[in-house]
Amino acid sequence: MSSEASLPGYMARQASEQKPEDGAALCARLQQVITQVNGVVLGKEHQVKLAMACILAGGHLLIEDLPGVGKTTLAQALARSLGLSFQRIQFTSDLLPADVVGVSIFEQATSTFRFRPGPVFAQLVLADEINRATPKAQSALLEAMEEHQVTVEGETRVLPEPFFVIATQNPSSQAGTFALPESQLDRFLMRIRLGYPDSRSERALLRGEDRRASLARLPARLTGRDLLDLQQQARAVHVSEALLDYVQALVSRTRQSGAFAAGLSPRSGLNLIHAARAWAHLDSRGFVLPEDVQNVLPGIAAHRLQPLHGATEQANEDAIRALLADVPVP
Repeated sequence: MSSEASLPGYMARQASEQKPEDGAALCARLQQVITQVNGVVLGKEHQVKLAMACILAGGHLLIEDLPGVGKTTLAQALARSLGLSFQRIQFTSDLLPADVVGVSIFEQATSTFRFRPGPVFAQLVLADEINRATPKAQSALLEAMEEHQVTVEGETRVLPEPFFVIATQNPSSQAGTFALPESQLDRFLMRIRLGYPDSRSERALLRGEDRRASLARLPARLTGRDLLDLQQQARAVHVSEALLDYVQALVSRTRQSGAFAAGLSPRSGLNLIHAARAWAHLDSRGFVLPEDVQNVLPGIAAHRLQPLHGATEQANEDAIRALLADVPVP
């Protein structure tokens, strides 16, 4: 066989040999991202991994907790470590939709209108204290989160890829908050809480330097293109029929248990599969285990399963844990 004839086969073999190495290198840098973020947000390894799984699954993240526990720091550390363009929107009661998506400005020199993009035109958008804005301002993110585009004055404008929203919100019991409607809550793949740090992590936080100084020095470990490739790898993680049976059993139990006002929707089941695939990929596995589903289910279900009338949020979380205990693992 001539060298010319053998060249295509040789190049194909080389490509097949290099592709796993490229994938392994990307996964190694993904682990560097997690390690780097854990160095800034101390003592929250599980929450950081959940946030990373959410992004790897292509979803938006809602962080609900008291002020001062690191919600904004987590979002900024992720943006810097992932190498994404970043914009922060401070949601207040006087925020207008145009402050989010942008507005057309009339230029006298050219007698034309020029569109000035709003902060939503970034790869990672931090919607800080989203429930302090009015429902009208909150709705400015609906199309962006669902369609990755915005429509301004009848013209549709595509947002950059990848595109993520990380929103923070204070507990609804605090003054000056507007509860997010169910339609907007459902656009967040996960909701997590950070909580107070343990005593060891808090002591390290008190001894260490200011978090803003630490954030400023964080190098980018990935790029937007790398993240898109990692998302594609996560979507290729294998899900067995037995695992699908397990997910279906969990979803069905939420509808039949009587512990919730309404059960999980079919779209929630899909979200559960996407997040479990991402969790498995973070563990460098090519297949999903029941433990992956159990790890991500609270984040997927916490804001979708509404407690019965009079039930507390803690009772709702207890019901989710009971759900995992009641449904047998295949």
